[in-house]
Amino acid sequence: MNAKADALTICSPSRWTDLNQRLGITPDLQTYDALIRAHAETHRAYHTLDHIAACLRHLDEVQGLADNPDEIEMALWFHDAIYAPFSATNEEDSAAWATNWLRDKGLDESPISRIAQHILDTKTHETPETIDGRLMLDIDLSILGTGQAVYDAFENHIRREYRRVPSFIFRKKRKAILQRFLARERLYNTDYFFEKLETQARLNLNRAISNL
Repeated sequence: MNAKADALTICSPSRWTDLNQRLGITPDLQTYDALIRAHAETHRAYHTLDHIAACLRHLDEVQGLADNPDEIEMALWFHDAIYAPFSATNEEDSAAWATNWLRDKGLDESPISRIAQHILDTKTHETPETIDGRLMLDIDLSILGTGQAVYDAFENHIRREYRRVPSFIFRKKRKAILQRFLARERLYNTDYFFEKLETQARLNLNRAISNL
């Protein structure tokens, strides 16, 4: 099974429909199709359906740690729904899409607010107060703690998304971003992801910085 087919297996219409129903939403396959198309945009290399599928796999592993795992899942589906490499409002725009759609579907304001906040938290990756917020960010940053080959492919994909940026500028800005992550006391907020991924993530970041 190729990567695209594997991602579609994880991010299946039935999974989306089941999530809608658990949240009390009438299943909306038009929005599902719109999300699939969004993640297939040609300017994306990392922020694709493969990333969403990887996030959903991690969520499946930690469902029991979350207060509202369905809200995390909905946020994961939408957190990169709007993605333009040079936009400063991707997260806000993605949160707005989710918020407007969920309101149209009649979901209560409290879960809508939490879902939107999960999406917005992925902008700065500052530690949220809630366990669900911390799980959301750890899942989003799980790529940092993958094996060397997968991580190196991630760095290559990020470079492709910013291919219009001259190399010397990209290297400088990318190095600064990675150093800010490395300077944190912990990359992962929850013990589960810290114990599973922290050591490898720091090895990956140090190697990536040395290669820039």
